[in-house]
Amino acid sequence: MQLTIFYDSHCPLCLLEMQQLKTVDHEDRIQLVDLHADDLNKAYPYIDKDKAMKRLHGQLDSGEVLYGLDVTCQAWSLVGKHRWLVILRWPLIKPIADLAYRIFARHRDRIAFLITGKTRCNECVVK
Repeated sequence: MQLTIFYDSHCPLCLLEMQQLKTVDHEDRIQLVDLHADDLNKAYPYIDKDKAMKRLHGQLDSGEVLYGLDVTCQAWSLVGKHRWLVILRWPLIKPIADLAYRIFARHRDRIAFLITGKTRCNECVVK
């Protein structure tokens, strides 16, 4: 199984997580697509950049599109790390985790500043 993640390369926290994912993606199961890429609309016309900037989007090789924590949990599962994240998808925890994610996503620039000292980075790349 493969997963394509559409991420905001100008977000220091998003970039950090993508770098961590790729570091342990030894089987190359995760493909990263920068939402700021010039050819995004041409290559992925069904991905709405504005919506993807507000909530993480991913796509399985089956074509199914995932959102938010479903992307995060699937990604870490594919690379065999952070297996505990599966609890975030348990029926009683999922609504609370999804609400927390939406709050985090809404305020990620401020949270990024508190953690990294930057709200945005214009020349960030996944290593």
